[in-house]
Amino acid sequence: MAEPFTDFCGDWLAGRPLDRALVTAFAELVRAQGSAPVADVGSGPGHITARLHDLGLPVFGIDLSPRMVALARRTHPHLRFHVGSMTSLDLPDETLGGISALYSIIHVPDDHLSAVFAEFHRVLAPGGHVLLAFQSGDEDGHLHLRERFGQDICLDYYWRTPDTVAARLTESGLQPVARFLREPDEEEKRPRAFVLARRPPA
Repeated sequence: MAEPFTDFCGDWLAGRPLDRALVTAFAELVRAQGSAPVADVGSGPGHITARLHDLGLPVFGIDLSPRMVALARRTHPHLRFHVGSMTSLDLPDETLGGISALYSIIHVPDDHLSAVFAEFHRVLAPGGHVLLAFQSGDEDGHLHLRERFGQDICLDYYWRTPDTVAARLTESGLQPVARFLREPDEEEKRPRAFVLARRPPA
């Protein structure tokens, strides 16, 4: 689904100034901590990776899909993209200044979410920040899809409240800093949540 997904989503930040402001704030917080690299986890076609680069961050993308990584490399040849999983990042301990994971934890089952955040904690340097974005609502929920873009698939979506995600971050040793919830725009079906957290300074 890599090509139709990319055509469908496009650069989704372009027309959403509130979302862009949060990404910009994340970049400013990371820059203030130093020059450690940033991982855009679940980077997809690379739009967010490129925007973070334009905001002055030494960023690279990681995605589970080899085809998505190939598309991102073709579209943004000046940036680095790697195939990898957020459940087991091929990175040394305490080396990242930041992690962006925008709409990538939505496919992580509930019983794996704490392990993902523990992995984020492992690779973040003390004081490093993580920015999450995900579909939300009044309560947590789950949807299983068998078809999308005209293809037979087996895909699960999970939406969660900001409080649920903040609690899982805390369990994993990360400190929630801010929570933001906005109503869906005309193209969206569910509210959008952002949670900013950090690994406590040493």
